[in-house]
Amino acid sequence: MSTCRNSVRSFSAAAAVFALALPLAAQETTLDPANSVKVDLPADSPLQLISKSMGDSRATTRGGAIVLDLHMGLTLRNAGFKHIRGVTLLVTAQEFAPGGKGSVARPSIDVAPGQTFTLPVDIRLVRPVQQTPGPLVHVQLDGVLFDDLSFFGPNKLNSQRALTFWEVEAQRDRAFFKQTLQARGESVLAEEMRKSLARQAERPQLDVSLTRNGRQVGSAVPASDHVAQFAFLNLPNAPVQPLEGWAAISGNEARSPQIEIVNNSAQAVRYVEIGWLVRDKQGHEYPAGSVPASDATMLLPSGRRTKLLQDTALRFSHTGRPIEIEGMTGYVSKVEFADGRVWVPSRRDLDSSPLLRVTAPSPEEQRLTDIYSKKGLAALVSELGRY
Repeated sequence: MSTCRNSVRSFSAAAAVFALALPLAAQETTLDPANSVKVDLPADSPLQLISKSMGDSRATTRGGAIVLDLHMGLTLRNAGFKHIRGVTLLVTAQEFAPGGKGSVARPSIDVAPGQTFTLPVDIRLVRPVQQTPGPLVHVQLDGVLFDDLSFFGPNKLNSQRALTFWEVEAQRDRAFFKQTLQARGESVLAEEMRKSLARQAERPQLDVSLTRNGRQVGSAVPASDHVAQFAFLNLPNAPVQPLEGWAAISGNEARSPQIEIVNNSAQAVRYVEIGWLVRDKQGHEYPAGSVPASDATMLLPSGRRTKLLQDTALRFSHTGRPIEIEGMTGYVSKVEFADGRVWVPSRRDLDSSPLLRVTAPSPEEQRLTDIYSKKGLAALVSELGRY
């Protein structure tokens, strides 16, 4: 049994908002594990379903819809021949309506062939009241990432890209802590763990509300807005360089950001994310996610330029209060080359900039600090020795 702990990331499109808009009259029932949820794994899947537990999953009927609060645990076996590093599942109650489907990803795992592990599924979905017999929810495999960065699955959610980025970040952070242990000893490793835990506790939190159909690029900026230029962090080894960028700013809202980039690498690039920090009038910096990102059709040859555009409006708040945007800083956070290789900032890049202090640690760093805080230094040293 694999005992490693890590973050599980769940996504459900607008399900909570949709559920709140339903009539208040409700009838709540528990879900039958045998008939409510069907887990569909391909015949040649490297994962084998051992069991599923519904936990306190419930279905609530509200008017003509069913709100499904899923708190399942799927026990899976690695039926393949390689170590598994990440898994993404597609969870569907209805295919096309808002709130009808979502996904669950588990990165930063190490499951050897023949080993089992549990994947929690905590998600809320909405579907019409059941008219025909059959399961309420279908769970399907979107992808499995292996230790050699090969991939299995239909990849409908682009989970290969996300799992690969997480695994490369995990390799980076494991290498940093393992090298710290080997070069400087257990006491310095423990000090690095304490520093990481302190950063996680003190990291500034920002709530970001994003809406599509922001003001069109090139349209006139209203008098209440002003055009704010991005500043950019210099990451010397980044294969892509941001040249200039701006967004229309009004109070705590930024609209239609656009950033021009150039590919300085020798390889064609097919995906880029630009990380975004915002600064308030008091000088505090907050991470605002990765906006904009390149679209699915981009293929940027070596030496060529392009613009990353998003027709969106973003509103920023902290502890429920709007953040007046004073400045914006961008940095290259992720790059995928045409051959599938990826680039992320190095630990040196993070440490020599505000990124280590401001941005969220990788799922792997969170997992390792969790081992240290709950099981102690000896358990952490043993875990690092497994790689």
